[in-house]
Amino acid sequence: MSHLYLIAQVAGRAVAIDSDQVESVVDIGEVTQVPRASQHVRGLAALRSRVVTVVDTHTALGLESSSQARRAVITHVEGHHYAMLVDALDDVAPFDLLPLAGGVALDVAWQRAGRGIVERDGEPILAIDLAALVPGYSAALN
Repeated sequence: MSHLYLIAQVAGRAVAIDSDQVESVVDIGEVTQVPRASQHVRGLAALRSRVVTVVDTHTALGLESSSQARRAVITHVEGHHYAMLVDALDDVAPFDLLPLAGGVALDVAWQRAGRGIVERDGEPILAIDLAALVPGYSAALN
């Protein structure tokens, strides 16, 4: 059965995000750093009269930080709002989620976040779980 997915770019890779995880997409303004926060946390930002934790998805995936990223997907995990930084937003479309094939080679962080594959015009796109990139929550999943 098809389900809606948001296609975004993270670290040069197209990813599919289940629309159930997407509250909104925004441009992030000023981010206030938080002392002693996880390296995944870029800081806090004010968004529509509330404060959200801004997560550097590149760092959460064990990659070099993407200090230029200003677009974000707002998601809600265990009562908290997070702004998950993405390089770009592409499209929203219905896809069927297919299982990850045994021969798919992914780095550890991508494996932790990966939930399956969707195919767009014959191109496989990794479907990810945003909660797996949230500091603390992702450690609890392991």
